[in-house]
Amino acid sequence: MSCIKDTYQTIDVASEETLFKDKNSKFFGYAFPVFTEEDVKACLEKVRKKHHSARHYCYAWQLGTETKRFRANDDGEPSNSAGMPIYGQIQAFDVTNILIVSVRYFGGVKLGVGGLINAYRSSAKLALEVATIIEKTINIEYQLSFDYDMMNKVQRIIKERKLKIINQNLALACEYTISVRKKESEAIYTIFDTLFKVAIKKV
Repeated sequence: MSCIKDTYQTIDVASEETLFKDKNSKFFGYAFPVFTEEDVKACLEKVRKKHHSARHYCYAWQLGTETKRFRANDDGEPSNSAGMPIYGQIQAFDVTNILIVSVRYFGGVKLGVGGLINAYRSSAKLALEVATIIEKTINIEYQLSFDYDMMNKVQRIIKERKLKIINQNLALACEYTISVRKKESEAIYTIFDTLFKVAIKKV
């Protein structure tokens, strides 16, 4: 079971603004934690408002932990000269649930495709270097249903196994929603599944 990879790297808070310059062009870089495409849109809107006179807002994002989706956008720059170099840094830093935006103010001198690739890659790298990258676990959620006379037994297992109760409903019967690290999930499921008068199901 220990060979299961159940961790991933991401950021919890937006990075500080970074600035990369090349031949009078300025590239402002940002890293944002995102979980949905709606989050991506909201962050992009915020950046566009802040830099309303900029020429290009190039970005890349990646969402998901086990099944990942990504998008890269050149926003008017030559094809694959901006979005993909930014996405390359997301891959290099091995992070997910993240959006990297690089805002360009044109400085009057053309950089060429090679220059743009380098500039956007450098801008994304700077944004990731100042971001605080953290490791998180991939968790499985289970719902436990049981009567009050089983409360002590269930609580003891939760305490011994250091499980996290993320929701509880104590009415006529008891319902807990617990969060379990993926690599421990099968063992935890078996423990509760074999416990008399306790029902367990994946949420």
